[in-house]
Amino acid sequence: MSEYERTFQEGEEVIRVPLPNRKKGEMFGIVDRVLGGRHLQVMCEDGKSRLARIPGRIRRRMWIKEGDLVILRPWEFQDEKADIVYRYNRTQVSHLSRNGLLPEILDVF
Repeated sequence: MSEYERTFQEGEEVIRVPLPNRKKGEMFGIVDRVLGGRHLQVMCEDGKSRLARIPGRIRRRMWIKEGDLVILRPWEFQDEKADIVYRYNRTQVSHLSRNGLLPEILDVF
């Protein structure tokens, strides 16, 4: 289990869902626009819109499109920019929404 995963038990089924590490400043966000060149416009849970970039380790493994729920980490020296840490799939998003783990501003699922 990675540092981002938390375990939830529903009956006999165990679901592992990564959550933002608040100690590192991570937060939820929804991708508004794909700008190209591995850059995205993301609406964050604190109400700010940030320019986010997709690091190479994530870009090679998964595609990120508009409307995806992501975990991002704002830069320490430029708060209007961030790095994408993780992208949720639809099953994980519905699990987070059902269990009330998403902030009200982002719970559109």
